[in-house]
Amino acid sequence: MSVEEDSQGKRRWKAPADSRPQPGGRTMAKKEKVRKKTLGKSSREWVDRQLHDPYVIRAREAGYRARAAYKLLEIDEKFHVLKRGSRIIDLGCAPGGWLQVAFEKGAARIAGVDLLPVEPVGEAVIFLGDIAEPGMTTKLINALGEKPTLVLSDMAANTSGHKQTDHIRTVGLAELGAVFAVENLAKNGTFIAKVFQGGAQGELLELLKANFTDVRHWKPPASRPESPETFVIARGFRG
Repeated sequence: MSVEEDSQGKRRWKAPADSRPQPGGRTMAKKEKVRKKTLGKSSREWVDRQLHDPYVIRAREAGYRARAAYKLLEIDEKFHVLKRGSRIIDLGCAPGGWLQVAFEKGAARIAGVDLLPVEPVGEAVIFLGDIAEPGMTTKLINALGEKPTLVLSDMAANTSGHKQTDHIRTVGLAELGAVFAVENLAKNGTFIAKVFQGGAQGELLELLKANFTDVRHWKPPASRPESPETFVIARGFRG
């Protein structure tokens, strides 16, 4: 993955040449059609959705690692959370789409952590591990050199198929991210986290409203309509 500047001087991610269809070879769409023959019904539906999802197509063409990059771009367009020179920590950063967006927007320093391996993104410092493990907070803060001005959390638990259980697990991860933000953010900083719609966000909202001047929920257009996910945007950390 490489970075190039457009006519306006903005940095954009460029997919490597060998990831694009080659003359005489099968395109990604054709490969997916072959793969579908061996998949179950739910998997085939997922493949169909991926093939026709406009955000998946746009992400692939733009060189983003995931369609989720557009969720952060849309959040920034509405709330102006990505500022040039910012210091950012991304909790649950795999596969790296949000890191790419943060890099594009001119962040000065970026650190991320995930349980899954993440390919390098610009000069971001990426740790393999659990945010809750001893010493991880220190590693992330040391990687920035100062307190972060923005903490991102796109963490979500593996889905079980039971909506209420999945909601509670994801809100639990959002609360973990919120505690991290409250303990480590620079004054006037911002916290953004993914949550699932439902009624188990009381403690999370109480924590955020007690520590931030502005707390809102918003579902970006890039979130699929059928998905229960939404995002909480907390700005103006009181310190």
